[in-house]
Amino acid sequence: MNTLKTVFFLTLLTGLFIIIGDMLGGHAGATLAFIFALLMNFFSYFFSDKIALTMYRARPVSQEEAPELYAIVKTLCERANLPMPRIYIIPQAAPNAFATGRSPRHAAVAVTQGALELLTREELMGVLGHELGHIKHRDILISTIAATIAGAIMFLADMIKWAAIFGGLSGDDDDHPIILLAMAIFAPFAAMLIQLAISRAREYEADKAGAIYSGNPLYLASALEKLDAYAKQIPFRGSPATENLFIVNPFSSKGLMTLFSTHPPIEERIKRLREMAANGV
Repeated sequence: MNTLKTVFFLTLLTGLFIIIGDMLGGHAGATLAFIFALLMNFFSYFFSDKIALTMYRARPVSQEEAPELYAIVKTLCERANLPMPRIYIIPQAAPNAFATGRSPRHAAVAVTQGALELLTREELMGVLGHELGHIKHRDILISTIAATIAGAIMFLADMIKWAAIFGGLSGDDDDHPIILLAMAIFAPFAAMLIQLAISRAREYEADKAGAIYSGNPLYLASALEKLDAYAKQIPFRGSPATENLFIVNPFSSKGLMTLFSTHPPIEERIKRLREMAANGV
């Protein structure tokens, strides 16, 4: 179901891009915006793993340095039919984890020192299974595609705004300037909401994978409860722009800001995992 949602939202995002592109400059304008966004995200796709790992001072560890962590990841990879990713430890007390890399053969899994100290072996299996789910489903590729299309929409919207400022829009245009300006305001916001919906759908799919690979949905449910509770107590040093990478949002959102979170509500994720356990999944 979440995979179908992802396809639907990507299609919706593409449709929005085509509409606003045709309204502004026809196929030529849409193509220009898409190429511009593609070039911006090309670098991100190939080097985002190195950027994220460097940003959080993640240290690569070998089997000799972290035998239990290595053994857990190896077991999960065998169950998921994945090659062994590079393993990193982030020197932070706040418990969390993320996976990155453009493909299963160019992947890395990073876990904070706090997560290693807080979680039991079973809970750690659930968390790492979740991260391997992201790798298995090529979620980095999906998020890059979504970012490229959304970036193109925002580029087109900016073109409309600048055209309005310098008098480039007139009532003689095929499309009324008021409609174009409304699209310039609405389209980026809609693109952002669709991106968030895609991100949340991928989190649910990764939760499902973590439950299956670890062998028990309750392992991940228990881990999420702990990670969420400690995320609110221990400050996380980093950039909110990277919140989508982590298994739980390390930068706690409150009130209306939760509507713009890249993660589904923890309560709903735990509820779904417990339902999986009750149904014997």
